[in-house]
Amino acid sequence: MNDLGPLLVNAILLVPICSAALLALFPDDRLTGQLNTLASLLTFLASISLFFFRPAVGSFLIVDDVNVVFIVLTTFVAFTTSVFSASYIAHELETGRLTPTYLRFYHAMYQTLMFAMNLALLANNMGLMWVAIELATLTTVLMVGLYRTPAAIEAAWKYFILGSVGIALALFGTLLVYLAARSVVGEGLDAMAWNVLVREAPRFDPHLLNLAFAFLLLGYGTKVGLVPLHAWLPDAHAEGPTPISAVLSGLLLNVALFAVLRFKMIMSANPGALAPGPLMVTLGLLSVLFAAFMLYRRHDIKRMFAYSSIEHMGIITFAFGMGGPLANFAGLLHMTYHSLTKSAIFFSVGHIAQIKGTQRMADIRGLTVSHPVLGWGLVLGVITIVGLPPTGIFMTEFLIITSTFARQPVLAVALGLGLLVALGALLLRLNGLAFGEPYGKDAPSHASFVPMFAHLGLVLAAGIFLPPALVAWFQHVASLLG
Repeated sequence: MNDLGPLLVNAILLVPICSAALLALFPDDRLTGQLNTLASLLTFLASISLFFFRPAVGSFLIVDDVNVVFIVLTTFVAFTTSVFSASYIAHELETGRLTPTYLRFYHAMYQTLMFAMNLALLANNMGLMWVAIELATLTTVLMVGLYRTPAAIEAAWKYFILGSVGIALALFGTLLVYLAARSVVGEGLDAMAWNVLVREAPRFDPHLLNLAFAFLLLGYGTKVGLVPLHAWLPDAHAEGPTPISAVLSGLLLNVALFAVLRFKMIMSANPGALAPGPLMVTLGLLSVLFAAFMLYRRHDIKRMFAYSSIEHMGIITFAFGMGGPLANFAGLLHMTYHSLTKSAIFFSVGHIAQIKGTQRMADIRGLTVSHPVLGWGLVLGVITIVGLPPTGIFMTEFLIITSTFARQPVLAVALGLGLLVALGALLLRLNGLAFGEPYGKDAPSHASFVPMFAHLGLVLAAGIFLPPALVAWFQHVASLLG
């Protein structure tokens, strides 16, 4: 039965890339939407099977306890987003915002993006992971500019330029790690393989590792959206198709963070290297505080939730920077809950923008009256993302703050302040968006609500009860992250 492992890994990579080629050829919008969903479902089912069947570690691909969590989360949100995307994109086609040619391009690029992210997560070669993240960057650049408006093209160029700077810094850091490994394990693929790097890390030159991690954190931190490397993210969310906003916030930011965590494991294994935690804590806390205050000044609903993503990626980076079993456990759970919740919020926001014909919050009022399902979906999403009990995000934020307070009380107070400021901003905005007399256009909604409420239901249920087996699994992965 272990022979199934290589087949499953191949399916996770080949299904998206082959589907991308097919989707580029089919002119029928209904057929392309269904094929996009089917391909995403097959990829998700193959990823779940990795819990039971794993291939042997190869020179280029690896399935281990760390990346399985990321792969399953990525393919699940990709599947649910494809379900949401089918109704969302159909409306864009009806209203003329997209042409059939752009529609084929969108679906082909969607599956190409899934392939790139899955490859980055499965790569056992740090160079291959860099290539995969670069491919994901280029793919999302093209999708952000899909509407071809001046604002969309400007956002795509900003993303391309800043993303290219970040990925160049990450490449330089990757080369430095290779130089550190080459003197110990020799030239060739072994000097780039994660399983070899982690095993031999105690023997690497700590000075090279220190310099490398600074470049890697800045480089991949740009992709994570950490302050002050975040400038591309609000524009990309505001101007691109909403399914891409959901994928960016819920998945691609996690993939970049996964790369940072891979290198953090190498740093933690070397006793002479500087601890990576303080750098991560600093950037994470700065992101939380900056994004929390910036939430008060947003007028575009998608741009506002983009800053919310910056805040939560800061929380997750902060947790992993603090390190230790409890903080890592809370960071992993928070990353999972944020992916589910933020994508659900964008599902709601996407259809709200369609029925109102605008993303300006001043022109959106009384959603719970005019469109109760969408309005209350947004209410539940905001309640969840700000961490009100009994949601799962409340539990993870509580764990992060308490574990930090036991070691660094001042940092815990600063983090708590950031969370409270963000909570106030989002609840203030929610009051106008969801309640009161309806205002603005009132077009009918043809949305698929299942993905939105499925995500929110999972996060709510997780705040009440987590299966012991799942807790044990996350605790095990947390112990590996250092």
